[in-house]
Amino acid sequence: MKNYIFISIFLCGTAFAKAQTSITLDTIYANDQKNVALFFPEPIRQGITGSDNFVFTYNREKEQYFGLLQAKPGMESNLLVVNRNGSVFSYIVRYKKQLDRLNYFIPKSKSIGNEKPIVADSTKVVVFKKELGNEVYYYQKFCSYLIDRKQRIGRIKKRNEGIVLSIENIVFDKEELYFVIQIENKSTLDYDLNFLKLSIETRQKGKKKSLQSLYQEPIFKYNLPSKVAENETVRLVYVLPKFSISNDRRAVLELNEKNGERNLKLKISHRFINNPN
Repeated sequence: MKNYIFISIFLCGTAFAKAQTSITLDTIYANDQKNVALFFPEPIRQGITGSDNFVFTYNREKEQYFGLLQAKPGMESNLLVVNRNGSVFSYIVRYKKQLDRLNYFIPKSKSIGNEKPIVADSTKVVVFKKELGNEVYYYQKFCSYLIDRKQRIGRIKKRNEGIVLSIENIVFDKEELYFVIQIENKSTLDYDLNFLKLSIETRQKGKKKSLQSLYQEPIFKYNLPSKVAENETVRLVYVLPKFSISNDRRAVLELNEKNGERNLKLKISHRFINNPN
């Protein structure tokens, strides 16, 4: 179910097509004898050229403010650069035997837009729990793809006082598990979210049986709301490092209401965790 190759190709071709058609792009010249340095106002998260005869190199391990462009003789192409803050820069690139300029200091005003549009509903936010570098861009796009996808792993659902919590899908990709979660508010009262957390419960053996719970920290949260309005349905994604559990353990998704008592605990069998889509 490796869909990330399709997504990457789709993003390169369509993500910023509208912006590019309405803006006149500047041209940057390069050749195969010298490095042309491009300095950006924010660290580079991703850089893509449209043709193999152009190469744009930047530090993929540790984000830096500059990248280097080289070119071989051939047709002109384009360069697309995304900064850490989501600012998008787009240029026409051409081969030129003799270069008049080797360094470009690019101001913020040259940005053609931002990869993430302004969301009207401020309750729908993306939360980053730690610095993820280049992976953030991929997580965003793959989570968006999973939310739009009509796929379910099984009937995993819990109800309480008009609030319905369900796991729509669990997907394994690369080294992560993606939990597609849905919260439905079928009541006539808004639901203010206190927390939504995933834990692993282990049954302790012996005369005094008990449960030990271990919280699982997501590395990325997509579309997590602070409120679910009456008659509203919200879908979100939690991304966690891949894991598996034995048959004496289970995952528990807990939804807690702020200043309320409509709380839910959804138990997820080891079968769903160990056999994701």
